[in-house]
Amino acid sequence: MTAPDNWRKSSYSGEGDGNECVEIANSPTHTAIRDSKTPASATLTFPTGAFATFIGALKATHSTVTDFARFRG
Repeated sequence: MTAPDNWRKSSYSGEGDGNECVEIANSPTHTAIRDSKTPASATLTFPTGAFATFIGALKATHSTVTDFARFRG
């Protein structure tokens, strides 16, 4: 997959610490995620179906956005 150019930040991002969030980019076959604080660092890239499974697992173990933020440190 080539580097995506359509990064977007979570709608949960806001003022202050909320501006530091996960960004996501989609292609027809893959989904990439990165940390908005360090966008030049590594990204995680998933085949589209695998990303849906990843998100489902997060939702099953972390009931809120705050829980997920604590999980990612």
